[in-house]
Amino acid sequence: MSSPRLELGFGMAFADLYARDGLLRLDAAFRADLEGRDGDLHARFESARAAPDSLGKLAESELLLALAPHLESFLVRLFGIESEAAALSARHRALDPLWEVKRNFVQRRALKGAKPDAVAATDGAKLGRELERLIGAGTLFRQPGKLDHAHLVRHLATRSDEGFARHAIAEDRLRRREGFALTDPGADLTHALDQANYCIWCHKQGKDSCSTGLREKKDGDGKPPPFRKSPGGVTLAGCPLGEKISEFQLLKAQGVPVGALAMIAVDNPLAAATGHRICNDCMKSCVYQKQDPVNIPEAETRTLKDVLELPWGFEIYSLLTRWNPLHLRSPLPKPATGRKVLVVGMGPAGFTLSHFLLNDGHALVGVDGLKIEPLPAEVSGVGSDGTRVPFQPIRDVRDLRESLDDRMMAGFGGVAEYGITVRWDKNFLKIVRLLLERRADFALFGGVRFGGTLTLEQAWAMGFDHVALAAGAGRPTVIEMPNGLARGVRVASDFLMALQLTGAARLSSLANMQLRLPVVVVGGGLTAIDTATEALAYYPRQVEKFLARCEALAIEKGSEATACADWDEEERLIADEFFAHARAIRAERAKAIAENRPARIAEMIRGWGGVTIAYRKGLADSPSYTLNHEEVEKALEEGIAFAEGLAPVAVEVDRFGHAANIVLQRQNKDADGRWQGDGRITLPARAIFVAAGTQPNITLAREDPAHFPLDGNHFQACDEDGRPVKPERALSKPNESRVLLTRADDGRFVSFFGDSHPSYFGNVVKAMGSAKQGYPVVSRVLARRPPASAAETARFFADLDRDLR
Repeated sequence: MSSPRLELGFGMAFADLYARDGLLRLDAAFRADLEGRDGDLHARFESARAAPDSLGKLAESELLLALAPHLESFLVRLFGIESEAAALSARHRALDPLWEVKRNFVQRRALKGAKPDAVAATDGAKLGRELERLIGAGTLFRQPGKLDHAHLVRHLATRSDEGFARHAIAEDRLRRREGFALTDPGADLTHALDQANYCIWCHKQGKDSCSTGLREKKDGDGKPPPFRKSPGGVTLAGCPLGEKISEFQLLKAQGVPVGALAMIAVDNPLAAATGHRICNDCMKSCVYQKQDPVNIPEAETRTLKDVLELPWGFEIYSLLTRWNPLHLRSPLPKPATGRKVLVVGMGPAGFTLSHFLLNDGHALVGVDGLKIEPLPAEVSGVGSDGTRVPFQPIRDVRDLRESLDDRMMAGFGGVAEYGITVRWDKNFLKIVRLLLERRADFALFGGVRFGGTLTLEQAWAMGFDHVALAAGAGRPTVIEMPNGLARGVRVASDFLMALQLTGAARLSSLANMQLRLPVVVVGGGLTAIDTATEALAYYPRQVEKFLARCEALAIEKGSEATACADWDEEERLIADEFFAHARAIRAERAKAIAENRPARIAEMIRGWGGVTIAYRKGLADSPSYTLNHEEVEKALEEGIAFAEGLAPVAVEVDRFGHAANIVLQRQNKDADGRWQGDGRITLPARAIFVAAGTQPNITLAREDPAHFPLDGNHFQACDEDGRPVKPERALSKPNESRVLLTRADDGRFVSFFGDSHPSYFGNVVKAMGSAKQGYPVVSRVLARRPPASAAETARFFADLDRDLR
C-alpha cells in the first residue's frame, strides 16, 4: 500500500484525529468555524449541546439538519477535497429533474391520466426503454407494488405434481451466479436517490416508524403502547439502533452526502456492518404498510460507500465514529477512566460494544475463539508483537478491498465472517476492525476460548474490571431421526462455517469438502436459505476443481489409471459422478462462449437433482419469509427450489452407508389452518443439511454453574445490585436493558449481549442494538470500580501481549 501525504486543514495533524486532545482542538475549530459562518445557528448549537434533553424530537432533528451541511463543508475543507466533494454533490443534484418528472408527470399524470385507447396504440415498452436510456436508468417508471403478505415473493413458478408444492422462480428471472464473488453490489446513486425521494421524511410528523417502531394505539394508562405485529407475526419495533433514517434520507436527497453519513453515525456509527443485505427491521416498520416500503438499507449502504469512495473517505468515516458534532450528547470520546473491560466474542454484538465502551473512555480487550489473521502494521497500527506503531492514512478505500472469491477469512466478525454469505461485501469487516484496532486503548486476540484458554477467575486475576459475553448463538438444534448421522448428513451451520473457514470455496484452495447431488436442506429459516444458495454455488466449483486436479495428477503419475489405483469402489463411483458433471459443465461453458450467452449451469444442476429446501409448513409460514422475504426471492433467483409441507422422518442410506434418500411426512393445512400429517414422500438426497435453528449459548453455565447461573434455557440476568431479574423476551427495544448476568463478591460484573440474550437474539442489527442499549449499564457499574493509572493500564496491555499473543 502506498503512503500518500495527507495535509489537513485548520492546523491539524493526522495523529490528532486519533487522540482525544487532538479531537478537542478539532471540535473547537469546528465551533469557531460555525460561529463565523452562521452566528445564530452557532448559538442554537451551543445551547443544545449544553442541554440536549431540553430539545423536543422535532426541534433536535431540525437543528441537526441545519448543522449537517456546515459539518460537511468543514470536513471537506479539513481533508482538502473540496472539488471532489462538490462533484459528488453535483451528481446528486443533477438527478433532481428526474424526481420532479417522476413526481409531477409520471405519478400524477402518466399513470392516472392516460386513456385506455391511447395506451393501446402506444408501443409502451419501446417508449419506456428510450425514456429510461435518456433520463431514468431504470427508476423513472418504477412504482411501488401493493403488498400481499400471502404472496410477498413474486414471479413464482409452482408445481404440485409430486404430491407437494414445490416453488421455484420463473425461468426469465434466474440470476446466473458464478462462484463466490460478491453476488449483489447494491444500489448505484440513482437507485439510492430514488429510495431517498420515495421516503416521505416523516420525522416532521413524528411518524418515522422505520426508526422508532409502529405502536398500537394508546390506551390512556401513560405507558408506551406495545409494538404492532406484521401479518406474519413479526414485531414492528423499527431499527434496533434507533437510527435517524428520515433525516439522513432528506440530506441524501438534498445532495449533502457527507452530512447524511454523519446523521447515520449519530446512532449507528458502525454502519459498515449494517445496511444492504444485512438488515430490514426498518423496512418492516416503514410507514408504507400497504405497498412496497422504502429500501432503507440500500440507501444507507450507498450513502456510506459514496463517502468511502472520496479521497480519504475512510478517514472521514473513521473520524465520524469518534467525533461527530451531530451527536449532541456524546460528540467526543470521554477521558480515560482507568477501567478495563474484556469483551468475549468479536461478532456484531462484541465489536459494537467495544466501540461504545471505547468512546466512554474504557480500555478494551476483545478475544475470539477463531484465529484472527493480523493486518499490516502500517494499516492497523499494531505490530506482530502487539506493540503500537504509527499507521498511515488511507487515501483510497480500494486499497483495503479484496475479491471475495479469493479473500482469506480473517477471523474477525463472528457470524458476519463465517455465517453470512457473499450476498454481503465482507470487505466491510476490515473497515469495522480498523475502526477499533487503530484505537490505542484496544487490543485484539484470536484463538482464545473463554472458559478454556482464559477462565473468569483468570480474567479477574489479570485485573479486568468487567467481562462482557458476546459469544453469539449456541449449538444447532439436531433432529432425531434414523440415520441422522449418516455420511452426507450435516448441520447446515457447520457446512456454512466449514465452507468459508477452510477455504473450500476458493479455486486456489486444496481444502476438501465433499458435496453430492441432489441436495435437500431441512428447515425454513435464513440459515436454510443461505445453505441452499451456497451448496448450489459450491457444487460446480467442487467438481471442476476435482477434475482439474485429477487431470494434473494423471499427467504427473503417467496415466489416470495409475493416479486412481488406490481408490475403493465407492470412491470410484463418486469420482465418475464428479467427472461426468465436471466435463458437462466444461462443455457448456465452452458452448456458451461460442454462442455469446451465459452458461446454463443452474439448469444442469437442476437436472442432476438440484438443491431443494424442505419445510414442514408453507412458504408463507417460514421464518425466512416472514422475517426477510427479499432473501427468499433472491435465493430462488439463483435456482434453488422450496418444497413446502414436508417434515423429515428418516434418512435412507446406500450400501456404503451414505445418504441416498430422505423420507418426509407430507403435511397439509386443515380448515383451521393447522398443518397435519398426510402420508409420506421420499426425495433423493445425497447431501442433507439440517437447519432447524439454534439453542441459546449457555455452554459456560454447564461448565461453571456457580458463576453463570441459568433461568430456564437462558442465563439468569441480574440488576445493578446483583438481584435476579427477568428480561423482556424477543423484543429488540425492551423498556429496560437487562444485560447484567452475575455479580462477583468484590462488585465486578459479567454482562451478556447479542444472540445469547433473550431480548436481542435474531439478527446482526439486533445484536448491535443490544450493545448500544446495554453499554450505559456497563459504564454505570464500572464507575464503582477504582480506576487504574495510565502506567498501570500500559503494563496491563504489555502483560496481555506476553500471555496471549
